[in-house]
Amino acid sequence: MGPTASGKTALAVALCERIGGEVVSADSIQVYRQFDIGSGKPGREELARAPHHLVSAIDPLEHIDAAGWAALAARAIADVRARGRIPIVCGGTFLWIKALLYGLADAPAGNAAMREGFRRVAEIEGRAALHARLRAVDPASAERLHPNDFIRVSRALEVYEITSKPMSEWQKEHGFATARHASQLFGLVCSPAVLTQRIRARAAGWLAGGWIEEVESLRERGFDEARAMRSVGYAEVRAMLAGELRHHELETAIVRATRVFARRQATWLNHVPVTWIDASPSAHDHPS
Repeated sequence: MGPTASGKTALAVALCERIGGEVVSADSIQVYRQFDIGSGKPGREELARAPHHLVSAIDPLEHIDAAGWAALAARAIADVRARGRIPIVCGGTFLWIKALLYGLADAPAGNAAMREGFRRVAEIEGRAALHARLRAVDPASAERLHPNDFIRVSRALEVYEITSKPMSEWQKEHGFATARHASQLFGLVCSPAVLTQRIRARAAGWLAGGWIEEVESLRERGFDEARAMRSVGYAEVRAMLAGELRHHELETAIVRATRVFARRQATWLNHVPVTWIDASPSAHDHPS
């Protein structure tokens, strides 16, 4: 686990080679087919060095949430173990990892129509307005969730609208105390300056490697409304293609959005019992 660009994939692949492991990806964008460059999917060399599971596993318009991924990951882990190998879960979608290890609160299933209604509110009134609605009915969840985290904010509102019971109460009752898998958590850490340098280099490399053309192709094939298209980086490229962002501003916008995302990831990790690993350049020279 660790912030984006901290070196998770490189370390996981090296560990697989050393101990006979296979990677189970916990990345909510890499799981989609055709979202390749901007998600930082492992390349041919990395795939040859270590088998990867749940990379390019579902179609771009298919919906997957934490519970759905956790079920797929549990099956992948069982398969890896059945062959005498060691599963190494690697990724930055921490809610998914939490769902895998501890399950999720037994709240009702999502409601697509309701979620779309919340999306319209966010588009018309802004995400802050949607977050304010959550604060009015579930202040504990609102305190925990960032206003820009549309998926989790809308999910918390869904649960309240369906059950008249705040998501925070569902989660409190669950407790997340009983682990479903024996595991050890490792978190990668490096200085903000180093992480920013890596994010900037990665964004420049991906743009030079055809990221814009990839997004153009995805839009032409009808995937403009895919969930992954609204993720960090893809959203900025999409905005540039739509004329909402100037081309020369694109790289800076991607770096800025990625840094904000990385800070949120680091904050989440501060509340998890992880063994910290130094991800400085002297320790790992190939961030991903």
